[in-house]
Amino acid sequence: MEDEDLVFTAALYASTRAEELAPIPWPAETKQAFLLQQHAAQHAHYQQHYRGMDAMIVERGGAAIGRLYLYEMPTEIRIVDISLTPQARGQGIGAALLRDLFAEIAPRGKNVTIHVEKNNPARTLYARLGFTILDDDRGAYDLWQWRPAA
Repeated sequence: MEDEDLVFTAALYASTRAEELAPIPWPAETKQAFLLQQHAAQHAHYQQHYRGMDAMIVERGGAAIGRLYLYEMPTEIRIVDISLTPQARGQGIGAALLRDLFAEIAPRGKNVTIHVEKNNPARTLYARLGFTILDDDRGAYDLWQWRPAA
């Protein structure tokens, strides 16, 4: 990811919040301004709390379709963010990205963790791939974990 990718990641972020904001009776310009502010705050948070994270843009055929941010710790890899454009969702791309991650880090014996909103439809994907809830007392999020086979 490069600084010029922030325009794409802002639009991607907005797409992940569209359903949530749909019933709110704000004008489109107000929603857009809110989403830009929220994306900037999220980006700043990630930069502050996950220094050195591996921020990657997911591409298909040379076109950006998502993002994957990873942060390595001594015993785990934290998925800071994984998201795909609406057109790329539901096609197995997220599962393929995660399986590739598992294959890469399993020989190193590291776990994979991710915070997932309690109402995120991707929870079924994470469960299907072998993630389990490690901590469900984190407000709107649960901490999920995948462990390599012994």
